[in-house]
Amino acid sequence: MDIKELKCGLARELKGDILPFWMERMKDPSGGFYGRIDGTGKRDADAPKGGILNARILWTFASAARLFGEEPYFKTAARAFSEIRDRFQDPEYGGIYWSLDASGKPLETKKQFYAIAFAIYALAEYFRACGDREALDLAIRFWCSIEDHSYDALRDGYLEAATREWAPIADMRLSEKDRNDAKTMNTHLHILEGYTGLYRVWKDRTLGKRLEGLIRIFLDRIIRPDGHLGLFFDEDWNPTSETVSYGHDIEASWLLYEAAEVLGNKDLIEEVRAATVRLSDAALEGYREDGSMVYESDPVTGHTDTDRHWWVQAETVVGCLNRARISGDGEWAERAIRSWDFIRNHLLSPDGEWYWSVREDGSLNLDEDRAGFWKCPYHNGRMCMEIIEYY
Repeated sequence: MDIKELKCGLARELKGDILPFWMERMKDPSGGFYGRIDGTGKRDADAPKGGILNARILWTFASAARLFGEEPYFKTAARAFSEIRDRFQDPEYGGIYWSLDASGKPLETKKQFYAIAFAIYALAEYFRACGDREALDLAIRFWCSIEDHSYDALRDGYLEAATREWAPIADMRLSEKDRNDAKTMNTHLHILEGYTGLYRVWKDRTLGKRLEGLIRIFLDRIIRPDGHLGLFFDEDWNPTSETVSYGHDIEASWLLYEAAEVLGNKDLIEEVRAATVRLSDAALEGYREDGSMVYESDPVTGHTDTDRHWWVQAETVVGCLNRARISGDGEWAERAIRSWDFIRNHLLSPDGEWYWSVREDGSLNLDEDRAGFWKCPYHNGRMCMEIIEYY
């Protein structure tokens, strides 16, 4: 398989499987989208609706509408935009709610800056696709919310979460699996991602300065000497965990490079190029000869989580191709193709979308969602569109 064949295969997967699944099976007749389809393909009509999931749906269909110009994608993106604007947006305090109940009423009203960053990313892409100024204005308001309530002017970087009213909150975790630390790589990565998308369509000087500052945080604080990303930090940037996340290593390698390219600073691009090489080289520790990438490892305990998660595989394809592009090393393109082979042979569900993960023994993980709070069309959809558009 060469890159041309890869692009054809990804186009078929995107337009024949991923996008139809979300348009047809997740659309809620009462408004917006259902909150969950479980690992066996059963819809849970009573499940809460997550802000992250809905922002990711908006980004995916806005990007598809921009790329292909097809009316069903515009309509689905418009539906997702209305959901963010009319239901998830907090009309009193700003930002977006963490979740709604199944009827669309606010459920968990805390402000997780990770989720607000995804809303910025999605709204900027929607504006890019259809020129709706209301979407851009909302993205700018959300950007102001992050800058006003998350940015740490004293120690640099961004704090994790706040109450609905923007007061300090005791539990700042994104999920029960995370540490309760003030600053995390994951939130900084996706604020960077959101700011990159916004700067692409709105060349504000302060936004550009903050985006460059985020890149510097990764270069100076988050990327470790061994090339891996540090994951958790206290307010003073002292690391609190040694866990390695291979999927984030490879995802950050290309998102950082994209951010530098959007800023257009040649010296910074060259500095980030070197960091991209270090990150992608470090991520190879988790890469297997069958094309898969394992999830994470903990050098303290010696435990490695060898599940092949859907999002990690998708990011591996993009990250490997990006490394091939900036280094000219064709072996990285071959790795990307092997990763796609693994995905299509192991993760694609015959009744739509991708399974959550494949375990070490080759069995499918049906315990986790096919669609849900964290299972979305963004990683796999973006993988397809990134390669279709730029390679």
